[in-house]
Amino acid sequence: MDVQEAWLTKTVATKAPAVLAAGTNTLDSLSPVFTPFAARWDAEADRRMKLRTPENLKALMDAQRAHTSARATAATAKSQRTAARAASKNPLSSARRAAATADKAARSHRSSARASLKTARVNYPATMTNLAVRAHAAHVLPAGVASWALSTPADWATWPASLSVALVAVNSAALWLGRRNVKVEVEDGVSAEERRLMERLDPSYWVQHADENGLERTLTERPEVTAAGVVCGVRLDGKGRSWKWLAGEADAVRRLLGMKTGTRMEIAAGSHGDRATITIRTRSAADGIDLKGWRPGDCWAVDTITGELLRVPLGKRMLVAGTSGAGKSYSARPLLAEASEHADHRLVIFDRKYIEARTWEHRARTAVELDEMRELCDELEAEGEERLKDLPRGKDVIDISPQRPRITVFVDEGGELLSDAKTKYEDGDGKKRDYLDVIERLRTIARKYRAAEIILVWATQKPTMSGDGHGLDSQIAGQMSVKLGLAVASQTDAQTVFGRSDWPAHDLPMPGYALLFDQDKGPAQRRNPIKLRFMDAQQVIALPARPIWSRSTATAGVPAAQPAERPALRLLKDEAAATAPAAKVEASPAAPVTNRTRVLDAVAYGARTNADIVTRTGINKGTVSKLVKALTESGELVKDPANGLKVTGATGTEGVSA
Repeated sequence: MDVQEAWLTKTVATKAPAVLAAGTNTLDSLSPVFTPFAARWDAEADRRMKLRTPENLKALMDAQRAHTSARATAATAKSQRTAARAASKNPLSSARRAAATADKAARSHRSSARASLKTARVNYPATMTNLAVRAHAAHVLPAGVASWALSTPADWATWPASLSVALVAVNSAALWLGRRNVKVEVEDGVSAEERRLMERLDPSYWVQHADENGLERTLTERPEVTAAGVVCGVRLDGKGRSWKWLAGEADAVRRLLGMKTGTRMEIAAGSHGDRATITIRTRSAADGIDLKGWRPGDCWAVDTITGELLRVPLGKRMLVAGTSGAGKSYSARPLLAEASEHADHRLVIFDRKYIEARTWEHRARTAVELDEMRELCDELEAEGEERLKDLPRGKDVIDISPQRPRITVFVDEGGELLSDAKTKYEDGDGKKRDYLDVIERLRTIARKYRAAEIILVWATQKPTMSGDGHGLDSQIAGQMSVKLGLAVASQTDAQTVFGRSDWPAHDLPMPGYALLFDQDKGPAQRRNPIKLRFMDAQQVIALPARPIWSRSTATAGVPAAQPAERPALRLLKDEAAATAPAAKVEASPAAPVTNRTRVLDAVAYGARTNADIVTRTGINKGTVSKLVKALTESGELVKDPANGLKVTGATGTEGVSA
């Protein structure tokens, strides 16, 4: 073999698979076009075969015999009537009248037998193959005779016989293409579930099974795998077909595709009025991104569709809603960490469930008892009024600084606070009172102090505004410009959060997935689900301590034009302590003033019992008891049976004179 022959041989061998693949691809693209024709053909063939039962066959044979007999009887009666007419010229003769009556009855019987035969033939139809052969034979034979008689052999190709043969070939080819099993090529790198879904979304499979699932007159386009999952367009034909109709048939779509129950699917409007788009959430753009824990600069959430990294919306009043187990607390902690991290930010927490307050006590001012919340609201209102009065003309919001930081007020489980605030408690005088003024002051904070950079964040499990178990105040909800909806219990709850019913927070997976609505963005809202960063309690406790806000510490760093309200502390002499045992104890302005610090300082300056600490500090007695117990367990305080509470050397204050 010479070089040229070897080259040609190699070229042909190389091109053959490519040509074969191109032919296969062409057939694959043509098959869906003829699939509806083949499907209708096969459906009709199946219907006819089901009717061809022995009972229907027997009825047909009886009808044929009856029809044959009726025809013979009618022919005989007609002959007799003709003979009677020939025998007598009198139309009123008895012979002619009898023959006419018999002929009329025979013809009526023949018509009845013909109708019965027609019904029997419908009940026992011919097969589709038999019917097609008859139809083509009825066309081919007359056309062939006409072509042979009326033309020369050179013209036969243009006459009906050849066209009829071509029609037979086209019919057969269409059936073959429509019945051809198309092997759907699915790209590599997809999961087994995605591969199965794409095979069933392929037009060749969809069109064969759509009718039996109630999705007739619909046809899919080629599905694609994106960062959002499997996306496929659907063409909708016929009256009343729209994407909303298809969305209403979501169960039928799931049944046709064999989808898992937990797989999320969304049906939305397509590129045209007669198009819809099916998106099956088999993937998330957040996959592979570590969202556990938090460090300064970390994102707060990830858009599961676009992969966009989202930052904490600090400085915006926010509603956080999510049912139990949705991950509300875990997902809110990165927000609280960001709100307490910077020098010009401070965090305040109202928590009737105590958990978050204990977790954040080294970075936030906390209030768990209703009396504490009332005092804290007093301080926040005073701070807000002072800031608003000092706001320069022409400015809408104050400039935050370490001296006047942004204060994020986080209310955890607002439903519990609303319930407790309206409960009447008996005070020391025997009178009953409630704490609804705390809710009223929180309303004021939400309505009035955004310009003062005092920002309210309200979290609740049940975002309803009526009934005994409501967890949201209507006036506070009306001020929230950012709404974060994790998985909620019902569509009603989702509508309460977002103010509209087409934000399906009730369909979100748990935990950690949410929908985010930002009023400042107007119509350009983010409808994509986001996955939130989460922190556990140990990760929060491991964060470094940050300054704790209070009115006293807030004024410590104010310039000379705005002097601090509290003087610097000094050590008291023994005789001064003896004459003023109930003096209030203040911590050094250089250190963050927390309840923990105030209790330690009170003991260092002479308080020996819990009652003494309450008198000196003004802290609620329940909080004092908890702090004393915690400090005793940590070794910072010791309880002497004879002398009462004492500060250990670990704090550096033991031995300070009272």
